[in-house]
Amino acid sequence: MAITDRIILGIDPGTNIFGYGLIHNKGNKIELITMDVVQMKHLDDPYLKLNKIFTETLAVIDKYKPDELAIEAPFFGKNVQSMLKLGRAQGVAIAAALYRSVPVFEYSPRKVKQAITGKGAASKEQVALMLQRLVVIETMPKYFDATDALGVAVCHYFQKSPAPDAKAYTGWKSFVTNNPDRLV
Repeated sequence: MAITDRIILGIDPGTNIFGYGLIHNKGNKIELITMDVVQMKHLDDPYLKLNKIFTETLAVIDKYKPDELAIEAPFFGKNVQSMLKLGRAQGVAIAAALYRSVPVFEYSPRKVKQAITGKGAASKEQVALMLQRLVVIETMPKYFDATDALGVAVCHYFQKSPAPDAKAYTGWKSFVTNNPDRLV
């Protein structure tokens, strides 16, 4: 059975620009609550960036009280260092959600693009334009990281029940149980 009144926080993790978007799902409709980015280009220390991601994610959760968090999974690219940084950013955001007992759902970038545009290889511009039609967006943001995050939230909304490839974690115990290969 689908949940018909919930707030979904979508996150597009990044260590220079971290995007987030919130929607309110009421019945069969969704409304934009807010979307924005957290800029961290001014921070040189990678650990300060991770701290900023954690505290900002907690602040958004405390302010808007989301029922669920949908986050974009890191994509596999040729640059291992970039993937490592994205994985850390994602992990810190997940830790913040789990710290506040917010269930976490993870979607691949291709899954998000497919859900929003119908094409898994859609551009960021195409995702943003389709979101503008799906959700009333008065002013388009300066950075696609905000619309990407909103796209993750809307993708999660479209999954009336979590998709088979979506991973859900409701706390540290479920995360550890479902990810024994990630433990050192």
